[in-house]
Amino acid sequence: MTIRVLLADDQTLLRATFRLLLDSAPDLEVVGEAADGAEAVAQARATRADLVVMDIRMPGVDGIEATRRITADEALAGVKVLILTTFETDELVVEALRAGASGFLGKGVDPADLIAAIRTVAAGDQLLSPHATRALIEQVLSAPRARDRSPLPGIEDLTEREREIVGLVARGMSNDEIGEHLYISPATAKTHVSRSMLKTGARDRAQLVVFAYESGLADESR
Repeated sequence: MTIRVLLADDQTLLRATFRLLLDSAPDLEVVGEAADGAEAVAQARATRADLVVMDIRMPGVDGIEATRRITADEALAGVKVLILTTFETDELVVEALRAGASGFLGKGVDPADLIAAIRTVAAGDQLLSPHATRALIEQVLSAPRARDRSPLPGIEDLTEREREIVGLVARGMSNDEIGEHLYISPATAKTHVSRSMLKTGARDRAQLVVFAYESGLADESR
């Protein structure tokens, strides 16, 4: 299955470089380019891309707002957004995750890692950040809302087991690791994760991580 990719970055040379790299992979196809956020949203609709590689800092509509518009559009419900930014530890990255991005990478990433990241995000498997530690993610995600622990929609619907598993997902555990930790099969862990995503409205595991931190479930898993 070919993954259709849209490149959104205001630097023409960088887009051309990424296009050459991604088109060299047999299962990736660059179907469009955008120089700003507004164009990225329009191209996502026009090209029916599976995934958008999105820069944050662009003129006019930035990558965060573009991500918010894409993930809020029901017609683009299956589109994933991977943030690629120079400022990997910038709080703007976290705001992009809250806007609906499925992961992020620094622009200094190795070519092979970028291709692997696109495949992983397209599959909805996990939050990506090889250079930023989970401790940093926790610090930035939890700090702005640490004093506001009002229940989020969907949290009351989670079973005790699902609450536990959401917390483990926030710690970066895979289904195999969750299964080993809780003495259940990876398939059962996957089922619990899928049900938790459905109940919380999370588009993928990355959004489930955000939910875990903002709801306080990440704290419960320690």
